[in-house]
Amino acid sequence: MTILLFGVTKDIVGSPSLSIPSASVTNRKIPKSVRELRAFLGKSYPELNQLSSLAIAVNNTYAGDDVEINSYDEIALIPPVSGG
Repeated sequence: MTILLFGVTKDIVGSPSLSIPSASVTNRKIPKSVRELRAFLGKSYPELNQLSSLAIAVNNTYAGDDVEINSYDEIALIPPVSGG
């Protein structure tokens, strides 16, 4: 599963994308929903938990926590945006 990162999320992770290996490679459970992905990322990168908001897009559409995901989906983390 590949996740595209933007703004501060890219700075936190240190890369413009993040690859989560399949469970068969890591013997770990891979996230199956946006909620599980949030928990997985928050545990792996605790600084993400400190963001005031963090939207997740699945296949170019903002996704709620109950949306199911799989390794073929295009996933992006959208950090809070400021400006004026």
